[in-house]
Amino acid sequence: MLDNLRSTENVGSIFRSADGAGVSHIYCCGTTPTAKHPKVKKASLGAELTVSTSYHHNSLVLAAELRAAHALIIALESTPESTSLFDFAFSSNSQQETILVIGNEISGIDPQLLSLADHVVHLPMAGKKTSLNAAVAAGIALYHLVFQNK
Repeated sequence: MLDNLRSTENVGSIFRSADGAGVSHIYCCGTTPTAKHPKVKKASLGAELTVSTSYHHNSLVLAAELRAAHALIIALESTPESTSLFDFAFSSNSQQETILVIGNEISGIDPQLLSLADHVVHLPMAGKKTSLNAAVAAGIALYHLVFQNK
């Protein structure tokens, strides 16, 4: 779930990473540019055609619907209570849809949306900066979650 991302290049890059990791669907929410945007298409290099997608005006409504359908929601956000992605013991249940939430490049994930997540994970940072580019972080998290148990 891409929640209010602003960069078409980030969205296109996330489509490419999602395709590579075998993700089946991307939910674009709020102000997130959709796969129809020419710059998203350019950055995704065709991955917008291989990963299904849908647009949802309100990520909170979508998250509530997904929870009601028993989806597992994992938010990628650094908070005082978040767990390092690399310490997070994730085991995929093939019957349960798993949703990774990526937030806005500047403001992160809406606190109300964070409260709907089953788990909040972060990428540990060893340098001076406190975060990575949204597309880079999404790619790392997708690959780790998909392949850690294979």
